[in-house]
Amino acid sequence: MDKSTESKGNFESIREWIVEHKLRTVGCLWLSGITGSIAYNWSQPTMKTSVKLIHARLHAQALTLAALAGAAAVEYYDRRTSVKEDRYPKFLPIDRN
Repeated sequence: MDKSTESKGNFESIREWIVEHKLRTVGCLWLSGITGSIAYNWSQPTMKTSVKLIHARLHAQALTLAALAGAAAVEYYDRRTSVKEDRYPKFLPIDRN
């Protein structure tokens, strides 16, 4: 197995995990965004604490919106290219009457 096949396998496995756990991915991205923004804003000595927290929330909110848009794009791409099989019908009982 060459390096490109192995990296493609890793990329595909990460992509599949993200597709299956969209909300968890967005939540982790939000948490890392607000943590990074608080860390950055805390280094600004001229800002009040309330302003630092408001900026951190706004940065995290923008990052979350971008992540949700990305998740929607991935879902659209998967449905359009039929990469994802019909996973919803297998959870629903089929009414044959």
